[in-house]
Formats: sequence, structure tokens, C-alpha cells
Amino acid sequence: MGNPLFDGLFGRHRGAESVFLHLSDGSMITHGRFLERTARFAHALTLLRAVPGDRVALQVEKCPDALAIYAACAQAGLVFLPLNTAYTADEVGYFVENSGAKVFVCEGARLETLGPVAERAGAVLTDLGSLAAMAEAQPAEFETVVRDGEHLAAFLYTSGTTGRSKGAMLSQRNLLSNAEVLVEAWRFTERDVLLHALPIFHTHGLFVATNITLMAGGSMIFLPKFDLEEVIRLLPDATAMMGVPTFYTRLLGDARFTRDLTADMRLFVSGSAPLLAETHVAFEGRTGHRILERYGMTETNMNTSNPYEGPRKAGTVGRPLPGVELKITDPGTGAQLPAGKIGQIEVRGPNVFQGYWQMPEKTREELREDGFFITGDLGRVDADGYVEIVGRNKDLIISGGYNIYPKEIEGVLDEAEGVLESAVIGVPHPDFGETVVAAIVPEGESAPDLDALANGLEERLARFKHPRRMVLVEALPRNSMGKVQKNVLRDRYAALFSA
Repeated sequence: MGNPLFDGLFGRHRGAESVFLHLSDGSMITHGRFLERTARFAHALTLLRAVPGDRVALQVEKCPDALAIYAACAQAGLVFLPLNTAYTADEVGYFVENSGAKVFVCEGARLETLGPVAERAGAVLTDLGSLAAMAEAQPAEFETVVRDGEHLAAFLYTSGTTGRSKGAMLSQRNLLSNAEVLVEAWRFTERDVLLHALPIFHTHGLFVATNITLMAGGSMIFLPKFDLEEVIRLLPDATAMMGVPTFYTRLLGDARFTRDLTADMRLFVSGSAPLLAETHVAFEGRTGHRILERYGMTETNMNTSNPYEGPRKAGTVGRPLPGVELKITDPGTGAQLPAGKIGQIEVRGPNVFQGYWQMPEKTREELREDGFFITGDLGRVDADGYVEIVGRNKDLIISGGYNIYPKEIEGVLDEAEGVLESAVIGVPHPDFGETVVAAIVPEGESAPDLDALANGLEERLARFKHPRRMVLVEALPRNSMGKVQKNVLRDRYAALFSA
């Protein structure tokens, strides 16, 4: 018996003098020192009467101690609940109360605001500074709590764009198996230095970037956030980078981002939102590197990846990872569809979560008895087994009885002159039930010719797919991971065709 997650990620580095974190101020933290810090936090959480199985909620700015608390939760058998730092007190109140968190750690400046939240939830509230001071006085060794692979390791709440946020329950096995697969798939070793500019309240920055680095015994350049100046300054010291599409478009917008700057890099990974094919092309032309795009979710960690060696197809998210089964099914019947057909994506494997916390009905709706999870994404598989994401099931537009996939229209619009990017949505229509609206972000200061755009669709798309209205916007609304919030656009333009 042991503790698979802690032993597999953290415990192997006991006493190691190799660097784990390179901080922006030039200081460094070794794997061994990080593990000592972890043990001290495990003692501190125990002093707050957290026992194995309890949830620990954390809403603090990205910092090494936030990672140490994640590790401490693993060592003490606690369930880690990271929260987006942008959440308001009302939003946080739902997560803390719903999860039944025993301990809630926040920034000192928010203690007064979040006090009532913790009191209503019955959670012990402490700020990070106080917890760190308590930890400093504790021993640098902690007896790791015995757990098995099915014990819960973390809760991550979904974005909740279509109702109440759901707490995805992730086991030790879910997290560990995915890290093992990705280390091998992306060829990470102890020699790698990952430039980490992602948030750590999300799967991408925490359970992909951090877990892979820990398992491989590598190091991270640990930036508080994506800062273009800092990323350009530090890229020559890195071998790999993980980011969202916005990172790469911002880099391409700077003339200093060149082939020479990235000469020592071996891997750029993109995820959390679709990467435009033109970004792939521009990136390769500028640097000689092809971005590796992959596909994952809060509930599943990573499902697919373009290959490390072999063709990385722009517009696809690659093939299923080892151990992951993926199929395309009919949304109405659940029957598997042949290659090339669009349907809902379902996945099964050791990476798939245990269900939604205290939502058995929702769990039954989305997690089949045979273990396949209905992702809510629409896609197809090509002849080579590469998966293309067409959109979210909820984004499907049904107009006059026709199924319309927004991504197909966006692909045509994004290629048009004067268009930086677009987002296509369905809004209520008195005759057709729904109709198509396109939000267009201009490229540069001059607005594109909307009549010319509409005319350009004539030869590319069937008439029923054409937007009935195009609207110019300064920027598309996005969440913290760069995903376009189409629900915001749908709300904004819901009354466009009302009487």
C-alpha cells in the first residue's frame, strides 16, 4: 500500500537537488526543498483538523506555495479544489458550500469579504500568509497517508455556462495515468525546462503542465501569468512551452519572436481552445516548429494528441492517446457512426472522471454504464484516425430543420480579407426556430466589407448556412483559458429577430 499520486509525482524527488521551479525574480526552488515545503503544509492542514477525504478549497494568486498546497493535499489524502482567482464572493460561495470544503485558503486582502462565505459553508477560513507562517513552524517530514488509485484527489468545477457548475470528481488514478501517458507521448525528461505561464486552477496548467514536469523530474520557469516581455526574455532558457492559442497569436504579433529565439525549443503545445489553421501555418513559417495541438476536458484530462513524431495536422487534435477509447455517436440514438460522419464525441479510459459531486442524475446523463463519457463536443474522425472538433453540442444550430455547424462557417469567414476572427451562433427566429448570426472581429482599424463577405459565402456554403446577420465587435468574449463564450454572444443577440 502507498499513495499512488504522491509517490508517483512528488515522493520520488525526496532530497533531490535538481531545480524544480525557476522564479521570475531569478530565485530557484529545488525538488527536495519543494517536498519539504509540501510536508510543512501537510502538517498545517492537519492542524486545521482536515482529515483524509476532506476538501481543501484554494483561491490565491499563482505562486509556489499554491503548488505546495496541492502536493500537501495529495500527501495528506485531502481533495484539492483550486478556484479561479477571478471568481466573486458569490461565485466562490457556491463552490465552497457545494463541495463541503473543510478548509478554505484565500488571499489576505479577501479575508473580510470571504469570511461570510466560509461561515455559511462551515469551512475553516485562513489566508495564505497565515497558513504559510503556520507551516514554517512544522517539521519538514510528513508521514504520507495511504490512499489507492480510486480515492479522490481533486474536484474541478466546470464553467457552468449552461446552468449550475458541476464538480468533476477526479481520482488519483485519473491524474496519474494521464501524466504517465503524456510524459511518454510528448517525450518529457529530467532535462526539460517548461515555460509555464498558464493559470493553475485549471486542468491545463495544473494536471498537465505541472504533473508532467514532476513525473519527468524536469523544471519549470514559473511565471505568474502570460507576459509577452517575460516570455520572450525567457524562451531561450526553455525547451518546451504549453499555452492557449492567444499565447501564440500574441507571440506572432511581435517581431522579436523569431527562429533564432526558439532555436533551443523542442515542443510547443496548444490546447483549451481551438487553434486556427492559419496560426499553425504562420507559426511554422516564423519558427520552423509545428505546434502540437491536443484535446482534453475538465472531466477527462487529455484524450487525444497530435503525434510528437509524425504529421501534426492543422485543424485536428490528433489521435486518441494510449489507453483512451474514442468513438463518434449519433446524439439521438447513441449508435456509433462511421469515419467521416459528424456526431458527438464519447471517450473511455483511466483518465475519465468518477462523476459529478452530489449530482447522480447528471452523472447518469453524461457517463454511460459502460464507462463512456459523453463529452458534449461534436466531431468526426478522418481516414487516418485524426479527430476534428466541429463544435459543442449546445452550439449546434438547427434552422428550419437543418443542422448547421458553426465551425464550418467560421472557417470560411476567418479566411476572408479584413477578418481577424469570427464566432457563429444561433439565435431565436420566428420562422426558422433559430437562425445564424456571425460576430466579426476586424483585422486592423478598417472594418471589412460585410456585403463582400456575404457574397464570398455564395460559392463556399449552402444558402441555409449563411448568416442572416453579421455584426462587428471589437473582441470576442473569452473565459480565463481563452475559450470563446458563445453563451454571452447568444444572450447579447437573443432579441435580434424578435418582433
